[in-house]
Amino acid sequence: MKKTILISGLFASLSCSIQAATLFSGGPIITMDGNKAEAVVINDGKIQLAGSLSSAQNWCKQTQCTRYDLKGHSLLPGFIDAHGHYSITLDYLFYKNVASPPVGPVNTIDELVHELAETAARKNWILGAGYDDSLLAAQRHPTRWDLDRISKDQPVFIKHVSGHLGVCNSKCLEIAGITKDSKDPEGGHIQRDKKTGLPNGVIEEKALDFVYKKLPKPSKDEQLKKLAQLDQYYAQYGLTTIQDGAANPAGIDLLREADAKGLLSLDVIAYPYDNWTDLNLKQYQPGKTSADKHFRIAGVKMVLDGSPQGKTAWLSHPYHEPPANQDSNYRGYATQNDAEVKARLKSYYDKGWQVILHANGDAAAEQMLDTIAALKEQGSHQPDSVMIHAQTVRDDQLKRMPELGVIPSFFVAHTFYWGDWHRDSVLGETRAKRISPLQSASGIGIPYTIHNDTPIVPPDMPLLLWTATQRQTRSGKTLGKDQQASTYQALQAITINAAKQHREASSKGSITVGKLADLVILDRNPLDIPSHELKDLKVLETFKEGRSVYRR
Repeated sequence: MKKTILISGLFASLSCSIQAATLFSGGPIITMDGNKAEAVVINDGKIQLAGSLSSAQNWCKQTQCTRYDLKGHSLLPGFIDAHGHYSITLDYLFYKNVASPPVGPVNTIDELVHELAETAARKNWILGAGYDDSLLAAQRHPTRWDLDRISKDQPVFIKHVSGHLGVCNSKCLEIAGITKDSKDPEGGHIQRDKKTGLPNGVIEEKALDFVYKKLPKPSKDEQLKKLAQLDQYYAQYGLTTIQDGAANPAGIDLLREADAKGLLSLDVIAYPYDNWTDLNLKQYQPGKTSADKHFRIAGVKMVLDGSPQGKTAWLSHPYHEPPANQDSNYRGYATQNDAEVKARLKSYYDKGWQVILHANGDAAAEQMLDTIAALKEQGSHQPDSVMIHAQTVRDDQLKRMPELGVIPSFFVAHTFYWGDWHRDSVLGETRAKRISPLQSASGIGIPYTIHNDTPIVPPDMPLLLWTATQRQTRSGKTLGKDQQASTYQALQAITINAAKQHREASSKGSITVGKLADLVILDRNPLDIPSHELKDLKVLETFKEGRSVYRR
């Protein structure tokens, strides 16, 4: 057994390349396929046997096996990221963390300014990520004038925690070409000071493209060096498959090179942002090339609206408390019109591609379902399209999903991170109780998934299980008790259901003979502890195709 110690700035792990077959026993084994097992044998990166200890021992008499004693700890299939942004998370390693606790240190705008000022002497551009107006003491977005306190000569840009908004200082606005006369692009908005009409620095949705085109990028070598740290970041939470939603061409090229160089220890599944696919359909179309080992393009991502916590999601009824620059009828907005959505979706369906569609608001959900229904009636349809986030999806919309072959992937971590904000400011109590309606989906028989949308929130899978089963807000209040999932349902959502969503159920998602030996060991059996303790589960070790990629 060959062991190699890998040390990074954030994590220490034991990477163990298993040369012989390995027999796991001595603790609970949760197969997630409905079958019971007291022992598991892995061989050549796959599940060789899952059943009785005697049958495993008999098999090992024929082949040399290494014994792995679980010592009472639990063995499960590796966790699968149903939605997130691997490339953007890599980018965030180069940004200053200006999130609020427990993710970051910032509680006030003054603290945000202080955190960013520390980087001013070291960089041309000053970049931060994760600020959250709902958690700042002032309960507002920082403005250009706040960020001018950091520097008037250097460009300063910070990303909102949702990823759907950002703030520029005056120099950043100048470089981006955003002036008093700039017009809002379709699907985007430039916020303005009510008295002067000047852009106040807050930029929404597609208007962010003005800034993104000007932002500096780390060199390829700098990015490649960060990948080991990034994989450890995910693996410490038991993840073996990661999604790269809204991937761009540069990110795809980087990951293909990293894969070719053997730098990826986890599987990365990319869904290019549909606006990028026009650049080179042949190069970025879904599929796995002969050189790909841990990377593949799985389909396309479309974005239909924005963020509920950022109040840009497209709702059918007005926001409980509209943003300061909007009237009482404000309902957010679409990022693409109906005709554009239909034309793009049809072109992908006709090629047989899987499409995942970002739809937070119920108006966006309606646009998505109506478009898919119209295409199905015309004979152009692909099953297993995914409604990403599905925060405010209604019961009548859920009932349409099975017939249309739509899978909802719920951002249920919202119940903790922004539950109080949704109840008190965004949606009001009645609608807030139904965000991520897991039990409504279960009642219809929908095999839903759940996700963290990393880097929006950390890829903490035990915490995600806890949010799904408890729906507890930051203030300790339960938000929608009737929508709480059982522990087993929540586990299905990050294992077997997530594998189905990615069209990988034949190789992942359960401890089943013939599937990949993607495994996670937890300190306790999640099915035997009270669900309010799920967030305290510890990942002890993570295996990718039989190789240990993280050890606590």
